[in-house]
Amino acid sequence: MQSFKFLKAALLLFSISVFHSCINQNKDKDDLPIMGEKEIVLVEKDGKKANDTIYHTIPAFRFVDQDSVWVSNEDVADKIYLADFFFTRCPTICPLLAKNMLIIAKEFEHEKRFVILSHTIDDKHDTPTVLRDYAKKVGAPLNWRFLNGPQNAVYKIAGKEGYFSYAEENPDVPGGFDHSGAFTLVDTKGHVRGVYDGTNEEDAKKAIVDIRKLLTQL
Repeated sequence: MQSFKFLKAALLLFSISVFHSCINQNKDKDDLPIMGEKEIVLVEKDGKKANDTIYHTIPAFRFVDQDSVWVSNEDVADKIYLADFFFTRCPTICPLLAKNMLIIAKEFEHEKRFVILSHTIDDKHDTPTVLRDYAKKVGAPLNWRFLNGPQNAVYKIAGKEGYFSYAEENPDVPGGFDHSGAFTLVDTKGHVRGVYDGTNEEDAKKAIVDIRKLLTQL
């Protein structure tokens, strides 16, 4: 079953990579795409009708962090942020995810317009106190917040309605929880602008480049 878990994660990240590559076609090399489905709607402006595009956005959320502070969409509305999913007792990819996320966190440690939101998928065990101890263990700077929320809400926002990742409880895999290693980049409008393989250090460095691109547009 463990091999199936990694196959599932690999297939997800491959599909994201292909999708990302396709929507980048005919794009300027410095222009990050808005990922996900879009809808063309007819709107009226200044007495004239015209087409407008509605893009995929991260749905509303409200979770509590390692300091027992509530974090919602409103708290990151003026920031670029990177989101991922993990759990503190993870015996497989999470240590590698933390290592690569720390590279990004340190790079933007003093950038007030950037934050990292790491969501635990083991809400019963990973209380704010446990998350605070974990943050200290991995050496997380202040711009890296570890979030706990109701399991159903976290799993839902992980998927296609949210961050294009996945998370689920699965007793047949090591640690009892299954999740991808995706890092998802979100802009100030709640649009997904990039998805990266968090187990790959080169992808983490690519995320740094893309974060800088978005910051220059603020």
